Amino acid sequence: MNLNSRIFDRIRVKREPKAAVQPNQPRCDYPGCSEPGGHRAPMGRLREGQYFSFCLDHVREYNATYNYFNGMSAEDVALYQRDALVGHRPTWSMGSMRGEKGFREDAEPAGPDALGVTSPRSYRRAAAEPSKPRLGLAAVRALDTLGLDATADAAAVKTRFKDLVKRLHPDANSGDRSNEDRLREIIRAYKYLKSVRCG
Repeated sequence: MNLNSRIFDRIRVKREPKAAVQPNQPRCDYPGCSEPGGHRAPMGRLREGQYFSFCLDHVREYNATYNYFNGMSAEDVALYQRDALVGHRPTWSMGSMRGEKGFREDAEPAGPDALGVTSPRSYRRAAAEPSKPRLGLAAVRALDTLGLDATADAAAVKTRFKDLVKRLHPDANSGDRSNEDRLREIIRAYKYLKSVRCG
């Protein structure tokens, strides 16, 4: 592109005149400035929701030196930043262990609890009872294929699998392949249970 082209000499750009202050538009709040104040700038931490109206030059100058934490100690700034992670809203620990820090199981509940739902003793009872694994439909079918119920552990599954393979394998039955389909189902069920329970 040739910037010395005669085409560029003919282009005229109309300059906008400086905007005059409209009757409903505020003037710049900077001392001694009579420009229109079309740009808002926050007044500070202790005056939330209040703004100065500045012209473009003065709002740039103001923003370059603005410090929200001005007048706060380092500890107060750190506390503010930590509270900002949750939007300065109160939070509560959840779960039976409740973060473990400062939690006492022998402490009495804060309020009356007729059902014992929120008392620390109910947490202790829930922790003492072993949790039963939740099984999906495929796991229940695989256990049924092996002839086991939902309470069977990994060792019982492995023992049952070995027993069935020894009984149904063609080598153990003089080459009889009539149980081959059943053996495939058992192997497939065992592999699935191994991947779900032991994996």
